[in-house]
Amino acid sequence: MKLTGRTTLLALLLGSACVEAGELELEVEIPGMDVAEYHRPYVAIWIEDSKGRHQQNLSLWYDHDMRDDEGQKWLKDLRLWWRRSGRQLEFPVDGFSGATRPVGTHELVFDSNSSVIRDLPAGDYRLVVEAAREVGGRELLRLPFQWPPEKRQEIVQQGSNELGRIQLVVKP
Repeated sequence: MKLTGRTTLLALLLGSACVEAGELELEVEIPGMDVAEYHRPYVAIWIEDSKGRHQQNLSLWYDHDMRDDEGQKWLKDLRLWWRRSGRQLEFPVDGFSGATRPVGTHELVFDSNSSVIRDLPAGDYRLVVEAAREVGGRELLRLPFQWPPEKRQEIVQQGSNELGRIQLVVKP
């Protein structure tokens, strides 16, 4: 097959798009607890660089249906996220804030077309999951990864109280 200049350019562009492609698949487990008073945890998920600087919010689960936006006042319990990003935002934030999640495993997928990772510069990062629960505790887990991925990366961390198993799969 003979390639013309236009076909060669198209092949190069498509090939480079494939090299730049990538995907983040995240599983977050909210563990069941045998306690007298259980409240679903607030959870913030974001990306920070290797120096701990906030780069991009991925998801925020909180009780945004409370009367008079009272659920927002508890967002401060997600202390690290609040200091790094939350206090500058207006709630609810379209695209990443949503309701608290029940006990179980919840999946999030962000592909290279997603606005939250599309413009992420190449480098070393950490995906951060922070959870806080009323009449409960607070927990924070960091999962290191490289972007864009050269090969498949699978990072797993096990929470000890407010979070269960957290799995991040980074795909080229």
